[in-house]
Amino acid sequence: MQVIEFVIAYGPWAWVVAGLVLLALELVAPGGILVWMGISAVVTGLIALFQAPPWPVQWLIFGVLSLVSIFVWLRWSKDRKETSDRPLLNRRAEQLAGQEAVLDQPISHGFGRVVLGDTVWRVSGPDLPVGQRVRITGSQGNVLTVEPVSG
Repeated sequence: MQVIEFVIAYGPWAWVVAGLVLLALELVAPGGILVWMGISAVVTGLIALFQAPPWPVQWLIFGVLSLVSIFVWLRWSKDRKETSDRPLLNRRAEQLAGQEAVLDQPISHGFGRVVLGDTVWRVSGPDLPVGQRVRITGSQGNVLTVEPVSG
């Protein structure tokens, strides 16, 4: 009951304080939902400050603003394509495409191994002997696909 007494005592400022609390909670638990509820609460407080509608109408304003803003944000963020200046970040196998390496273990029955830097990679391709120079053409998960380098 203390919350209701606080809201009645401070009126529109209770909405602003609640909005700021929701915005602060968004920093602790990010997800995007609380920010829109916080903004809706602040807007409801500003409306209540200048118009002073009854409490049920204020809750209706808050609810509608929250639902509409969250719905719009979810639709917009779902349709938005994320672009990156480093699209292969955290895709080590895909970054290796086009590089050449020497087989450390022969490819037999479709699989072998190469050493690139400090990592041993499993490779797939045609059967080839140890020491054969290969070019990485792509990857399937953590298995690099290779082809022999001629010449």
